[in-house]
Amino acid sequence: MASGQDNTPANGRGGSSYIYKLGTSPNTRVAVSQKVRILAPSYGDDTALFQIGLITNFAPSENRTIDPVRGIGFGDQVAELVPGVTAPREASVDRALMYLSSLWQATGYAAGVDGPVRSLRHHRWPFDVEHQLVFSTLADNDLGAANTGYSAPSGSFEGGVKSVTYPQVTGPSGLTTGGHTVIVTLYEACWWNQWSATISADQAMISESGSMTITDVHDFSSIYGEFLPSGLDPTIGQLGSSRFTAGRTGGSGF
Repeated sequence: MASGQDNTPANGRGGSSYIYKLGTSPNTRVAVSQKVRILAPSYGDDTALFQIGLITNFAPSENRTIDPVRGIGFGDQVAELVPGVTAPREASVDRALMYLSSLWQATGYAAGVDGPVRSLRHHRWPFDVEHQLVFSTLADNDLGAANTGYSAPSGSFEGGVKSVTYPQVTGPSGLTTGGHTVIVTLYEACWWNQWSATISADQAMISESGSMTITDVHDFSSIYGEFLPSGLDPTIGQLGSSRFTAGRTGGSGF
């Protein structure tokens, strides 16, 4: 993972700005927004996904319809609920506009000082977004990986968990490097479907807002398919609904 950087016409990339200096965050077991990182492609660099700076809001959401099945002559009774097709996930983003980096540049498009992109109609290619939920040291300690982070073996059940290393800092024994566990969620082949900017005489800062439609959601390791081990499967001893008890090997739960 590379740090967030501005784009500059002189050398393609900046990165020395104090805006991207790392700060500290509290140690809690409840997840806090200060430790969430959002990464995307940056125009002019194909080596890695880059952390997007100055995001003030990131809100993914998705939905699907659930259709009730009933039978004539059996009273007001639902026989079964059948999940419908899941709509593509969407995510809204609010970000402060920078002179050297716009919302579109931060997701890989040639915009602003780096190119001609000014409209949704100029987006010819989709982009990926990586969402990282970074653990605190308290949570890492519960995993037995305090100050280092836990990395699951690739392809394992918890393969979407890995450790990240933070830069060296000065400690009691000199320069030290620590790490944290992160849960990775990949949003694949995203397209911006909405964009707006707020320019107000009553507020100095200019902000940009956008909404993206996401083709697929997954971790970076698991193999998805019909037998995805997603839990609540009574045929393998999971405690699911009492309506589907056939084959359950565990207890009734009540």
